[in-house]
Amino acid sequence: MPQTMTEQQADTQQGVYIRKIRSFVKREGRLTQGQARAIDKNWPAMGLTMEQGLLNLTEVFGRTAPVVLEIGFGMGKSLVEMAAAERDKDFIGIEVHRPGVGACLMDAEASELTNLRVIEADAVEVLEKCIPDNSLARLQLYFPDPWHKKRHHKRRIVQPDFAQLVRRKLHTGGLWHLATDWQNYAEHMLKVMSAAPGFRNLSASGDYVPRPEFRPQTKFEQRGQRLGHGVWDLMFERES
Repeated sequence: MPQTMTEQQADTQQGVYIRKIRSFVKREGRLTQGQARAIDKNWPAMGLTMEQGLLNLTEVFGRTAPVVLEIGFGMGKSLVEMAAAERDKDFIGIEVHRPGVGACLMDAEASELTNLRVIEADAVEVLEKCIPDNSLARLQLYFPDPWHKKRHHKRRIVQPDFAQLVRRKLHTGGLWHLATDWQNYAEHMLKVMSAAPGFRNLSASGDYVPRPEFRPQTKFEQRGQRLGHGVWDLMFERES
């Protein structure tokens, strides 16, 4: 049953975070036995929770290193590949779908990663409540739900307020890397970010950048390109 306005006001006064619009729909698939085993085995070492509150990232990883955070890692193959290729950096992946979390932990275990942590939660809440300001070297948002129908555009995660949340979490000189295979969403991202205070577009032409070497090309992306589908990468640096 929906909360009444009085109940919502009470929750707000008690400090309860209320999200009116979410940028995702949670489609909970069935865990495979391997995914369930990977979660049970690896969660104590690699799992993070909202209940931990604001994280001390040096304590989380047991060292001081640049931290890369990815929002919505899907099944985690690209995230694991990046963490394996850049072992001098520490990675945090956020995903709301448990089978993806399990698959990511399976691959991370197989790659013997020690520089990856995952959290199963809403990315906006994680950023607000768990990630310290000025702590991230790079934030990655790859192929988010485009909400392609115009009436759903308000659900897109890339909005002016979210851009400023990201800005707070990046340290000065930190990078926000976005990628999408929907041209309309790419144009929306570019419009939002071009107007966002404190960011500089790293594109030489003022719009998009070539896919950087550190972002793996997925099988889905390769198939789409063979069919003539475009992919747009955007890279913005926090200036202030």
